[in-house]
Amino acid sequence: MSLACFQSSCNLLASCFAVFFLVLLQTKIATSALIMSMRNHHDNYHHRRPMLHTNQSTCALFAGSWVRDESYPLYQSSNCPTIIDAEFNCQMYGRPDSEYLKYRWQPLNCELPRFNGLEFLLKMRGKSIMFVGDSLGRNQWESLICMVSSSVPRTSTQMSRGDPFSIFKFSEYDVTISFYKAPYLVDIDVVQGKRVLRLEEISGNANAWRNADVLMFNTGHWWSHKGPLQGWDYMESGGTYYQDMDRLVALERGLGTWAKWVDANIDTTRTRVFFQSISPTHYKYMSLSLSLSHII
Repeated sequence: MSLACFQSSCNLLASCFAVFFLVLLQTKIATSALIMSMRNHHDNYHHRRPMLHTNQSTCALFAGSWVRDESYPLYQSSNCPTIIDAEFNCQMYGRPDSEYLKYRWQPLNCELPRFNGLEFLLKMRGKSIMFVGDSLGRNQWESLICMVSSSVPRTSTQMSRGDPFSIFKFSEYDVTISFYKAPYLVDIDVVQGKRVLRLEEISGNANAWRNADVLMFNTGHWWSHKGPLQGWDYMESGGTYYQDMDRLVALERGLGTWAKWVDANIDTTRTRVFFQSISPTHYKYMSLSLSLSHII
């Protein structure tokens, strides 16, 4: 997991989960896996913007602006200390301002419902939600837990942290929210002491994903890493080992393996599949936060 300082994105996360909650509970979507080609992402972006059909109109969810809302944030990181990893907590690391927490996303021609943690638990009773990917997914896993917990602070919960699998359960509602660490989605094996990224193998990771009711995948950031941050020593594709290759080619092959697995193994009549792509690099923000913490 890459070190990150994502507390400044909590309102973005809240808006994302409001969209997620609305789409999940109020619309009927035939979910299928998307192979996200980074090569033509920008060319096709405007043709792939998610649309939400409301009673009045069709809402382009990502066409809008950030508006100030004094009722935000939906939770305080200080009230969720056992959930948020220390390196994700900008306030703890010394960020002096908090005005950035007072904004929410407002689409141009529709209203997003305010996230309601209790309603979420009631609607999702008996269901399991799993985030799969890198630190972007981990941060959103932690944020969703805190958002829900703030609505039901006295309900009984259980938590188990592990590598690669961490689980949080709201026992009274039988709702499980989990995170599975898989920065590349596809498998990494150790062969003669070397880490091998298997571009056409995914079963080692994917066996843990099969029974989830909602799957939120993300990957992208780690495919570009080199040097000490690179998470593998060799790539393997079609039986051939490579010391390196075009990273976009490798990403596309890995996503192709993931998409084929989703199509072959996920029953989309019972499981909703979402995919998020790459996050901005965030190491400089972590370094700045660490410097501030020493100064303060």
